[in-house]
Amino acid sequence: MKEKKIPLRRCVVTNEFLPKKELMRIVKNKDGKIFLDETSRANGHGAYLKKSEEIVLEAKKRKVLNRIFACELPDELYKEMLEFVRKN
Repeated sequence: MKEKKIPLRRCVVTNEFLPKKELMRIVKNKDGKIFLDETSRANGHGAYLKKSEEIVLEAKKRKVLNRIFACELPDELYKEMLEFVRKN
């Protein structure tokens, strides 16, 4: 029987390849709105982060997502990401 391939994505903070289930996706759509994509299916430019409080805080400190999306991310988005990490 053929094994099912597990889709891997790269965390933009740690640069490690991980299964999509272990990551959360942040998306900038064509209207310029940036949001946490809980379904991982929204259209737009996406970036993946490891589901970890330390990684979210590191991304904020190093302004990784600001560089990727070429704009300043609101603090509310980081709060939303931290809440998402805590409930998952």
